[in-house]
Amino acid sequence: MDEQVALLDSDGRVCGSAPRSVMRRDNLRHGATGVLVRNTAGDIYVHRRTPTKDVYPGRYDFAAGGVVAAGEDPYDAVVRELAEELGIAGVELARLPEGDYADEFTSYHAYLYTCVWDGPVKHQPEEVEWGDWMSPAELVARLDDPEWPFMPDTAALLGPLVRSLA
Repeated sequence: MDEQVALLDSDGRVCGSAPRSVMRRDNLRHGATGVLVRNTAGDIYVHRRTPTKDVYPGRYDFAAGGVVAAGEDPYDAVVRELAEELGIAGVELARLPEGDYADEFTSYHAYLYTCVWDGPVKHQPEEVEWGDWMSPAELVARLDDPEWPFMPDTAALLGPLVRSLA
């Protein structure tokens, strides 16, 4: 079933909905979430997306997240996506500044958070094929390495924060 996604106007207000396939095909502005997961040592969880993802397949990422469904509160979407992608639930989420991102593949308003997690990470096999903890300095080195293709939206929205931690 093609999930219904909340569409947003230029001011970030919900202005309708569309099937995910239409949102992707027409690059419609929508809401999306991102969570930077750190452990108590300060490391950041980095993962590689599966080659079957509908946008940026096979790229590395350092945020768990996804689209906000039609009728879904953005915070509820954050909680849902974190549990789905990495198996992390019941964690305190700290809000980060929201942001906007757009390129030829996606256009969205981002609801961004961070959390601290020392428990196990359980990947959703349809979305995540590898993951590991990296220090902020190691992640910055990977961000600067063309052999490690990262999600451009995560790099744009959360990269400055990661660089400030290194």
